[in-house]
Amino acid sequence: MAAEAPPEREGETRFLLVSFSLGHMANDWAPGAVWLIAPAIALDMGLSPSELGLLITVQAIGASMAYFPAGMLADHVAHRGRLLALTFWWVAIGFFAASFATSFWSIAILLALAGLGDAAWHPIATGVLAKRWPKRRGEALGVHAIGGSLATVLAPLAVGYLLAFVDWRDALRISVVPALIMAVVFSLFIVRRVPPSHDSGTTRSDVGGFFAVWFRPLGLAFLVMIIAYHMSFTAVLSMTPLYLQTTHGYSPAQAGTLFAVGLLVGTLVLPWLGRVSDRIGRKLVVVTMIFCGGVLAVGIAFAGSGIALLATVIGAIGMLVGVRAVILALAVDFAAKREGTTLGFVFGLMDGVGALGAVLAGLVGEVDLSRAFLLGGGLALATAVLAGLLPLRRPAG
Repeated sequence: MAAEAPPEREGETRFLLVSFSLGHMANDWAPGAVWLIAPAIALDMGLSPSELGLLITVQAIGASMAYFPAGMLADHVAHRGRLLALTFWWVAIGFFAASFATSFWSIAILLALAGLGDAAWHPIATGVLAKRWPKRRGEALGVHAIGGSLATVLAPLAVGYLLAFVDWRDALRISVVPALIMAVVFSLFIVRRVPPSHDSGTTRSDVGGFFAVWFRPLGLAFLVMIIAYHMSFTAVLSMTPLYLQTTHGYSPAQAGTLFAVGLLVGTLVLPWLGRVSDRIGRKLVVVTMIFCGGVLAVGIAFAGSGIALLATVIGAIGMLVGVRAVILALAVDFAAKREGTTLGFVFGLMDGVGALGAVLAGLVGEVDLSRAFLLGGGLALATAVLAGLLPLRRPAG
């Protein structure tokens, strides 16, 4: 394992942490807006819950195709800063183009293509940070995750209010502005400060060795845990805005506000949970947070329209979001090397296979949308049990 960043590099590392967190927020803003734009599309086009889930799933699976290649590039390409700058331009142009789509499949495909840029950002940026700050990996990934989570908090909140004045197309166009601004700022001021990769090119033995780690029995069980977690995550998040509007009579602004509060809770605990997991081990943090999130997700289905609904929605979303960076750090601990490739592989599974949670939630919610939360909560509880059974080691140092 690489040594901790020496004192003379600490300031530069913190600069990268702040810059990458802001970049993460800019890149995730338009995808975050889709959590509220997708229900608006569904209401505008008369889509069923299963079609809404399919729209979100197609977008996620399409975008996930960029994760693993981007992760390998992060470990082997010298000029990683240029790749990161390119992701902002891709997101801005891609989501703007998607706003002109006129049919279900054209919207889904264009959103998926636009998401490739956002997807590519994640393994490259997190790979740089995990390599540079190995003994505080959980904290570094938690700080980076703050930016994305803030986008997922603020973008739906902004869109919820925008939809009172404009249609979903204009709301999506406005949502690309942060990526466009960051594309210029990153290209001018940050690209040259991103450390290059000094690793050699990828060989067949590198690829074989990487997959050998994951495709042994313990590695496969670990992957099942990651996928089940993200299926619960997407099941709960994808159906919450629609559920609040159709079942409990919330306006888009009210649904966006409650959704944003839950995400904000998760965002606030991200770096703290990462720091705690660096010190006491990741297993206890993962099991506790996912188990409690699962119980609260099930509770959404039985809550009325009062304080119980507010508490269960905020608690379930907050806990499932808050533990995400710890799971990513756990994956890097497990693989022990090739940080960018590992994170690209895990991101791809989460947003690819794990995104099926959205379409499954839509299918089970066709008759009664509350059943989507029984599915999401059940998957979270199963994930917590599996995580408790796996011999997950503490991070070194």
